[in-house]
Amino acid sequence: MGTHLVLVENIKDWQPGFPELTVVQARDYLSRPDDYKSKDMRVINLCRGYKYLSTGYYCSLLGEARRHRVIPSAQTITDLSSKAIYNLNVEDLDELVQRVMKRHPKYKDQESFFINIFFGQSDEPDLQEIARLLFELFAAPLLKVEFKRQPRWQIASLKPVSLHNVKPEQVEFFTRSLNSYLSSRWRKRRTRTQARYDFAILYNPDEALPPSNMGALRRFIEAGKKLGVEVELITRKDYNRLAEYDALFIRETTAIDHYTYRFAKKAEAEGMVVMDDTNSIVKCCNKVYLAEILTLNKVPAPRTAILHKGQNEDLSVLVGYPAVLKIPDSAFSKGVFKAEDAKAAKEITDKLFKDSDLILAQEFLYTDFDWRIGILNNQVLFACKYFMTPAHWQIVQYGDGGRAEEGAFTSMPIEDVPAAVLDAAKAAAKLIGNGLYGVDIKERNGKVFVMEVNDNPNIDSGVEDSMLGWGMYYRIMEEFIRRVEELRRRN
Repeated sequence: MGTHLVLVENIKDWQPGFPELTVVQARDYLSRPDDYKSKDMRVINLCRGYKYLSTGYYCSLLGEARRHRVIPSAQTITDLSSKAIYNLNVEDLDELVQRVMKRHPKYKDQESFFINIFFGQSDEPDLQEIARLLFELFAAPLLKVEFKRQPRWQIASLKPVSLHNVKPEQVEFFTRSLNSYLSSRWRKRRTRTQARYDFAILYNPDEALPPSNMGALRRFIEAGKKLGVEVELITRKDYNRLAEYDALFIRETTAIDHYTYRFAKKAEAEGMVVMDDTNSIVKCCNKVYLAEILTLNKVPAPRTAILHKGQNEDLSVLVGYPAVLKIPDSAFSKGVFKAEDAKAAKEITDKLFKDSDLILAQEFLYTDFDWRIGILNNQVLFACKYFMTPAHWQIVQYGDGGRAEEGAFTSMPIEDVPAAVLDAAKAAAKLIGNGLYGVDIKERNGKVFVMEVNDNPNIDSGVEDSMLGWGMYYRIMEEFIRRVEELRRRN
């Protein structure tokens, strides 16, 4: 049985009377990874808050990078932050809520009320069925749920409860619920799939730097038709139609606090095949997670330091100057800065720490180009060289008004790519999942360095498909078909 580890922001939050477990301050867990190397750890994250990019968020995110079993997961934290997400399961919840409320007359005259759910246990025994289902959907340690009659009963809000707000009269309930959770296993709910082969491609016709240009989108549609699949382009306004399809292919730049994530989450709730899935989006969108998981699994990467708000670190020792500083969810070279010296680093970090408790510092490795290796289901799909923009150190340079200038590119036959580059790309992508990824790699003096793994990588007609041509689009559509059929067999 794994070692249980409880994370708190203030050690005093673990009250007298709570179970005797190993309790660790969150800052120690984040800043001393060597002390928590064991992969057989079950981490209960009871930080005071889980706001995006907060200490509580990072405890779950980096815990997953360390292969610890963490509750709540980073994905659960993300889902709880949006009412649009937890209402996705309204069909399952609505039926149960109406049935339970009707069964218990004491709720007949109420218009609204709250219950607490601690580790899947309700402080209202009559509502235990609902508590169990909610915990299966959103495995968070402490939840407060508001029910409202509008005019049918609905779940109006679903929010985490902070450990230091547990009242003395709740200590016994907390202890009983925690002990029950530690001694039992929870079953995952099975998803359902649709029967027909209809695929949706989510895109944004107004996006400045989309993952696929119109030429590529047309080829996806044509390849699907030749394989007996109807492929339709959809936009954000088609959210309520999503359940009509068997699979969703996201061809729009993804982000956590964005409708692309909500589309992916709803598709998963409907039992659809999704690329890229929410788990991949959560992991790839955060550079701190990527740095941690690459380091722990000994995948070659630049010297990297995770900087904590409130701590003064000597970057000249950690990564050297010039240093590259990144916000955790940077994309397309945005949110990435180069500091030539300590003074510049101080100005940049002061600015970045306003939005995130952790930021990333990396050694600066200039190369004329970055390798981009496309990976699909752990197999190499394409290889490109993306060159830096003229007189600049990034492949995309942003000018006045947000205007973007991109460097040149060269597509390469896979057999001409150095084996070390391909091996590093496959190793890095496998740490994320089995979806569609683009791995960025620098090569210097015979050594390779994985810079990042991107979900939703670029596939443009005339660029990434230069070697495979139509074969690129057939392979991706065939993978969707394979996954749909596999889901149908399992269900």
